[in-house]
Amino acid sequence: MKEIEQKDFSSLTKEGVVLVDFFATWCGPCRMMSPILEDIEKEVGDKVKIFKVDVDKNEMLARTYGIMSIPTLMIFKDGIAKEKHVGVWMKNECVETLKNYL
Repeated sequence: MKEIEQKDFSSLTKEGVVLVDFFATWCGPCRMMSPILEDIEKEVGDKVKIFKVDVDKNEMLARTYGIMSIPTLMIFKDGIAKEKHVGVWMKNECVETLKNYL
């Protein structure tokens, strides 16, 4: 799973379905989310791009999307934010939600 920076965000989220994990390295629930995201990537990685954004390194981007708590996962479809989920998101729920955008 690739960690991306603000400068690349728009170009990497502009096409298709993209799941973005806004996280911080010091955040316990964020660390819990990592293996879940790896499983999600194995299941739908051929149809959905998954990226991570460190909110401490990309504060302006986090502010732009109203990230107040982490982890926050957002689904983008063709560059448009469609859904936001705050907290640990269980794999099955996340995959089912992503399938709605494929």
